[in-house]
Amino acid sequence: MERRLPGRQGRLLFAFLVVQRNRSLTRSQLLEALWPEGRDGGLAPLLSKLRRVVPLDETRLLLPAASWVDLEAAAEAVHRAESAIAQQRFHDAWGPSQVAMFVAGRPFFPDEELSWVTEVRHGLDDLRLRAMEAYARAALGIGGTELPAAIRVARLLVESEPYRESGYLLLMEGFAREGNKAEGLRVYEKLRRRLRNELGVSPGEELQELHRQLLH
Repeated sequence: MERRLPGRQGRLLFAFLVVQRNRSLTRSQLLEALWPEGRDGGLAPLLSKLRRVVPLDETRLLLPAASWVDLEAAAEAVHRAESAIAQQRFHDAWGPSQVAMFVAGRPFFPDEELSWVTEVRHGLDDLRLRAMEAYARAALGIGGTELPAAIRVARLLVESEPYRESGYLLLMEGFAREGNKAEGLRVYEKLRRRLRNELGVSPGEELQELHRQLLH
């Protein structure tokens, strides 16, 4: 269907309508989404062309009830994974967390700098991090052959967000489960130095407690 959309602006308009599909939008909001500088680059003919491809009611996209929207699916999958982890149903969290990681990790109009596009990208970044945490936590809970995957994703978390303590905690737990306490201690020391030198703070209590357990 993407090839049937009317060019770059048509793809952007369709994506904006999907993202905002539960809201009633005005024409001025559509104009702002596509041409934030205030000009009308041809909204009326663009809407007309879009109606030939997808059902529109004025400025609202009419998707069938069974439509699958990847952004919504990712958010719902993260919620299911986090809920399952809270109940220690790690196998139930494993699949949804992978779905969310895959969807949220895909680029969203990487060459566009429109404000709503940037906002969606920020939301996807947050979903991806939550999904990575959920996947690593699920893999740790399952254990066994899943431990290397938990460590791999925890490493990616630390690289992506070097001040997000949850990644270090998961990485330390992964090494501890593998029996590699020395590597877990090195992870803690790396974080401790970074926080002390760059922010003037210490790791949180949960990390400190895990550090004490590894020492003893």
